[in-house]
Amino acid sequence: MSHDHTRVQEFFAARAADWDSRFPDDAPAYAAAVAALNLRQGDRVLDAGCGTGRALTPLRAAVGPAGVVMGADLTSAMLQAAVRAGRDRDGRLLRTDVAALPLRSASLDAVFAAGLVAHLPEPGTNLRELARVVRVGGLLALFHPLGRATLAARQGRRLTPDDLRAEPNLRPLLAGSGWRMTSYVDEDDRFLALAVREG
Repeated sequence: MSHDHTRVQEFFAARAADWDSRFPDDAPAYAAAVAALNLRQGDRVLDAGCGTGRALTPLRAAVGPAGVVMGADLTSAMLQAAVRAGRDRDGRLLRTDVAALPLRSASLDAVFAAGLVAHLPEPGTNLRELARVVRVGGLLALFHPLGRATLAARQGRRLTPDDLRAEPNLRPLLAGSGWRMTSYVDEDDRFLALAVREG
């Protein structure tokens, strides 16, 4: 396991128990971001870096009982928190690295990823792995319930030009990873970049 993986696991494991209570008002933002994917009944979707599984319930509602919902996370404590919250009823939980998913190529219709990009040790390679498991024409949603500036202020840091989620950086990163960005929103109360899987 790489140093980056260990650091990410330690960071989230220490916060898993009270993660949901620290952000109790995020549910509507998650639901709106999932709605932006325009999923259909029966679709197959992955919540990559699912954490405590806050997106699993709106994802299940979007794809219905015939759809497939999975949540993948590297941190056992986060997945355990998802189970305690009962979110495992809405999707199958996988403890795995999103850089090496145990899924067939082109087996999904969409990937939802909340807060994931900032924690990827090799963003280009990791986004290519997400592209691998999504069919051509499938969708990716990169989401955060806070915009970049609001999040930076909360974390006590300044935005810099090399911020990975800045549109001039993110668009070519996605393009080089098999995705074409179709929408980009960075407002105080949400960050949402949508991309389609290229052929």
